[in-house]
Amino acid sequence: MEALRLILLYIHLIGFALLLGGAIAQYISGKLRINAAMLWGAVIQLLSGTGLAAPLRDGDEPDPAKLVVKFVISLAIFVMVFFSRKRADVNRGHFLAIVALTLVNAAVAVFWR
Repeated sequence: MEALRLILLYIHLIGFALLLGGAIAQYISGKLRINAAMLWGAVIQLLSGTGLAAPLRDGDEPDPAKLVVKFVISLAIFVMVFFSRKRADVNRGHFLAIVALTLVNAAVAVFWR
């Protein structure tokens, strides 16, 4: 089971890289829109995070409150990305909120023990 957990964690990190990297690339380009990397990153983050929440460890389960917080943040990111994906331009505040929530989600994962 540890191998499965590590594979899911690896996939989860790839999703994070796609989401944040895609957002940074769009921000640097000057045209704020949702690109394919951001969409796929949000999908991968949501699905792999749900898989990581499954009880795959022997007694070393994460705090349920942490899992709920991370799920709600991931779901918010996914909704913000999914429903804005076809717009030619995304509002600057909306776009920066996606980036901020992505960073907050990573901070919750790292600092909440």
